[in-house]
Amino acid sequence: MSEHRRKPPPPQGGGRAAARRGQPGPSSGRRAAPRGATEPSADSYGDEPAYGSRTEARRATQRGGGRRRGPDNTGPGRGRGRGAAAPASPRFIDYPRAGKDGWQRWLPSWKLVATVCVAFFGSLVAVTGIGYAMVAVPDIAKTANAQNNVYEWADGSVMVATGGEINRQNLNYAQIPAEMRYAVISQENKTFETDSGVDPKGIARAFVNMARGGQTQGGSTITQQFVKNAMLNDQSQTISRKFTEILVAVKVGATMRKEDVMAGYLNSAYYGRGAYGIQAAARAYFNKDAKDLNAGECAFLAAMLKGATYYDPAGAVSIDPAATSAANTTRATRQMQDTLNKMVEYKHLSAAERSKYTKLPTVQSPHANGQLSGQVGYLVDLAKGYLISHKETGVTADKLQQGGFTIRTTFDKKKVGQLEKAVETVRKANIKPEKRPDTDKYVQFGGASVDPKSGAIKAIYGGEDWTKHFTDNADATGAQVGSTFKPFVLAAAMKWGVRNPDGAEEQPQDERTKASWKSLYSGKNKLKIQEYNGRVWQDKDGKEWLQTNDGDKSEGDAPDYKIDLRYAMRFSVNSAFVQLGMDVGLDKVKQSALDAGVLENSLASSSFPSFSIGTSDPSAIRMAGAYATFAASGTQRDPYSVSQVSGKDGVLYTHKTKSKDAFTSDVADNVTDVLKTVVDKGTGTAARLPGRDVAGKTGTTDGNKSAWFVGYTPQLSTAISMFRMDDQAKPKDRKFLEMYGTGAQKEIHGASFPAQIWHDYMIEALQNEPKVKFPTPVPYGKALNVAPSPAPVPSATQTPTTSPSPSPSPSESELEPSPSTSITCGFFGCRDGGNGNGGNGNANGGNGNGGNDTGGFNGGTDTGGAGDPSPSTSATETTGTGTTRGGFFGGQDG
Repeated sequence: MSEHRRKPPPPQGGGRAAARRGQPGPSSGRRAAPRGATEPSADSYGDEPAYGSRTEARRATQRGGGRRRGPDNTGPGRGRGRGAAAPASPRFIDYPRAGKDGWQRWLPSWKLVATVCVAFFGSLVAVTGIGYAMVAVPDIAKTANAQNNVYEWADGSVMVATGGEINRQNLNYAQIPAEMRYAVISQENKTFETDSGVDPKGIARAFVNMARGGQTQGGSTITQQFVKNAMLNDQSQTISRKFTEILVAVKVGATMRKEDVMAGYLNSAYYGRGAYGIQAAARAYFNKDAKDLNAGECAFLAAMLKGATYYDPAGAVSIDPAATSAANTTRATRQMQDTLNKMVEYKHLSAAERSKYTKLPTVQSPHANGQLSGQVGYLVDLAKGYLISHKETGVTADKLQQGGFTIRTTFDKKKVGQLEKAVETVRKANIKPEKRPDTDKYVQFGGASVDPKSGAIKAIYGGEDWTKHFTDNADATGAQVGSTFKPFVLAAAMKWGVRNPDGAEEQPQDERTKASWKSLYSGKNKLKIQEYNGRVWQDKDGKEWLQTNDGDKSEGDAPDYKIDLRYAMRFSVNSAFVQLGMDVGLDKVKQSALDAGVLENSLASSSFPSFSIGTSDPSAIRMAGAYATFAASGTQRDPYSVSQVSGKDGVLYTHKTKSKDAFTSDVADNVTDVLKTVVDKGTGTAARLPGRDVAGKTGTTDGNKSAWFVGYTPQLSTAISMFRMDDQAKPKDRKFLEMYGTGAQKEIHGASFPAQIWHDYMIEALQNEPKVKFPTPVPYGKALNVAPSPAPVPSATQTPTTSPSPSPSPSESELEPSPSTSITCGFFGCRDGGNGNGGNGNANGGNGNGGNDTGGFNGGTDTGGAGDPSPSTSATETTGTGTTRGGFFGGQDG
């Protein structure tokens, strides 16, 4: 632009620019514009840099280059570009980033990212280096310092301190069989001899599992597992603990010889049965030194490292119902064979040597702790199983192994002793295996006692001696319960009612007819059992099902043999209850048992009519608990064995009783009233307690292979079982044996030895308890299969002769005692009719002149003679066979 065309600079302080700003010139009389005027100032134009175009000027303004200075050429002025900001002062960390708009302000620069990464990894290296320097290589002599667990009786007194003993003898590398070392290497860590000792993938997996709240899993390498064993005193699942374990493993891998790591691992590992280390394990399982183990035994012990609870052939059902002897044997055999195959594959064992070990080696009994002899071992096992199986206790198998807990159980020391004494008294007096090996060998008893008000297990009898006997007979035995199952059928008929008798489809629940115990059913022997639609039940071969009664005899008068359900229960008439079960529906019978507290996995198939008469095999604990539901007027409470757990930080767990309504009080109290007459005047008279209300039921199974008595008072429910089985035989060879001739009896019934044991125990256990009556039942339900005008309802104490059934009472030759109304009972027996001075029954029978004493403690006598030492054989019942097994915490199919 030419010079003559350039505007001259405006005069200072005046001119048109000043006029526009409202500022007075030298000769103007106009007042200055007020402060805050918004018109643009023109006096700064001359300070602007020259730009080639408006676009360049705008870009310069956006870059900050177009900012104007104030009138004094020092301060900021208004630029043409609106929103221009003053330059930001420099920051140590430029984040959010200055000079960026929108999402770009939050995108870190590569310099920032690089700086943070360097700082993080540098810190991590520093921390790791410091940690590596601080951790020490484990001293095997100081590992596995577990503490004892203290088990207390219900009153707080000490039962036993056990569970933390360290049974270990360290061996050097040369003393450990090569087969043992290579069995572990082949199964656990085939690259052990060449790897660094740390598995990054395993570590990452452990951290992921911890983040998800799960278990960290064991170390992936033998070195890591050795370190884990060495840190037994700190098994917390935390990031810091796992980080420390990794550092120790790295240091061990870098500083220890492989031979020392292997010896350390095998000497510190837990093999079950309280055995730490290979030498203790060899003694615990095979009663030999480790140096004498063969390849098969080494492969077996390698399997135990995976968890003896599930691999020890002796089983551990008290800890987990799935850990049965049979299931553990199968798992251990499979694992052992797999280990041997891998040893051959990795050339650690010849095929010829491997072929010698195709079966599981024979192991000895796991019970060798003298502190746990008698019943104490069963009590401790039961408490352990409860703690581990109930997650709310917070006690795992690993934590229990480490010890340090004080465990308050529900067991009453006095009652445990009384139950053991009652069983052993009957055993010693009647069971003579040396004299009668064919009939008295392998006889076993089981028992359990439960408080109906809480579900607390007060006492159990698990067997003769925990150190000599494998199975807890109070828990899972597989012995069928027989006719002690019948109360669940009666309860189902009262709770749900019978289905449409006209053969229509299943009715809605509110339309079903609730049954009364006054209902009449056929007591005919070899009765054709009908489905609810009238069809006769047929077996798998298409043959009609004929239900037999005990002794192949009918009850009731021909031709229909009608008897009421009270009578049928009193004398355990199978045909009546099998047909009742079909009318109610076996699904409802099953639900009734479940509601009472029986576990589903102990129930046989409910697809067959015999289900109603006890083909299932609940444990003594569960049967006592289920009958306790009736004792508590229909309120069910699960049996439990631990009331409180404490540790170094105080109380960790307190049991809270949970109750549910299984049956209405009307239903439960009517069932109790019917069961009361079983003891008063039926098959259970041997269980009478002087002055006390007692309700109960006898049970005997097909083939006379088990016998039961389950009964209760308002304060205590107790179940007693008896059976024959060699439980020390191999699992596949174990079976229930017949009891014909056992104890010098023609056959064993629930009314004989089991009822005697129940009586002897309960009379002592309730000695200081008040004599409480059962609630008076309210008339309930409708009498089925009766004439339109049935006879008056008999009271709970009336005899069958006043029942609506036209059938007469059985003769005295058929049943003891006779249901005649002239029965009177003493402490140990009953006297039937007779004139003169009838004798009072006692432990050895009767005495005196006249009268026929029956049903005494060891039988009855006639006309004052020397008592018959054998118990009376009242009418009993039989059932079919079943295959399920069940216990306190559940069971497995056999």
